[in-house]
Amino acid sequence: MKIFAAIFALLVLAAGGWTLVNYRNQPPQIAFTRVIREPIAATVPTNGKVEPIEWAEARADRAGQIQAVLIERGARTEKGTALVELDSAEARAELAAAQARVSQVHADLDVIEKGGRSAELTAIAGDIDRERVELAAAQKELDTLNRLQARQAATTFEVTQAKDRVERALTAIRSYEQRRAALINPSDRPAADARLRDAEAAVALAENRMSKSAIRSPVAGTVYQFDLKPGAFLNAGDLVASIGKLSRVRVKVYVDEPDLGRVAVGQPVVITWDAKPGMQWKGVVDRKPTQIVALGTRQVGEVLCVIDNPNNELLPGTNVNAEIRTEEIASTLTIPKESIRRELGQAGVFVLRGKTVAFQKVSLGIGSTTRLQVQGLQEGDAVALPSDKPINDGMIVDALFR
Repeated sequence: MKIFAAIFALLVLAAGGWTLVNYRNQPPQIAFTRVIREPIAATVPTNGKVEPIEWAEARADRAGQIQAVLIERGARTEKGTALVELDSAEARAELAAAQARVSQVHADLDVIEKGGRSAELTAIAGDIDRERVELAAAQKELDTLNRLQARQAATTFEVTQAKDRVERALTAIRSYEQRRAALINPSDRPAADARLRDAEAAVALAENRMSKSAIRSPVAGTVYQFDLKPGAFLNAGDLVASIGKLSRVRVKVYVDEPDLGRVAVGQPVVITWDAKPGMQWKGVVDRKPTQIVALGTRQVGEVLCVIDNPNNELLPGTNVNAEIRTEEIASTLTIPKESIRRELGQAGVFVLRGKTVAFQKVSLGIGSTTRLQVQGLQEGDAVALPSDKPINDGMIVDALFR
């Protein structure tokens, strides 16, 4: 039994050794991809910030606490639309008081126009009418006594008493007329006019303050900056909201100094935004920078691009990704960038020839973010992708295609 066990162990060891040797002699598995013909665009990928082209600011005309918020960021608004309302209780009270003063002055002017208050005028008119009746009777009696005295039928004393009665009636009438005239002073009308002007000015001031309680949009557009809440206090001149026409926006794109020579006005630009994956906005380079500025550790030029924004989804202040297409070719041979190798300073690729690989020198053209234009290969050629296994010219490989 021991002999059979020893023989079995030797057989197992021999099989394991043969398997290990056979495995080591197997060609390595290497991933390959095909050379394809496709359009390619050379790009300058970078980042940027959205800015409005046409915009305006809504600011508070007076101080006050926000009573109601009527809009939100991203909302469309028309010119004159109320954005927020300030507390107007004090302004309403001032307006009511000023309107009451106007009404009172108008009543005073009506009294002046009529010469006095109706009750006083009526009482004086009644007194004057009574005295005129008395005067008529006294004058009639005096006339009669004068005729009788001419015929020596009345005494001088009687005539004198009749004259006194007439004079008393005339004096009373003059007194009542003076009282009526004294009801209105010549200076009352100018003073009332002045009070009316003051009261009307107070009304206008209160109405103006009331109108400033609603802060309105100065233009039609999209609200792209707004973060106020009810209860917040505003001082006169404080910014309430920024409104812009956002169907077209400007994107300030930060291009690193070495890439600026590739950028030209009119080149197409594609914008993406991490907050809206899968969406793109397109436009063109509008203006090149006039100077280089520091952006963190980078030295960049601020390239201005005009971007179409038909749904107003790109809001000013947003940080976005930008890709400037500096050159485009409609149809050319391309390979992945990572398939390029450097041998003795020469760019090339490992091409599959049957079951072996051969190093093939190539000429490179323009490149996109992931692919390169290549010359020196044929459409359909299989080129090796990066591998953790070393590849040598003439090596036999087990090709895997991706």
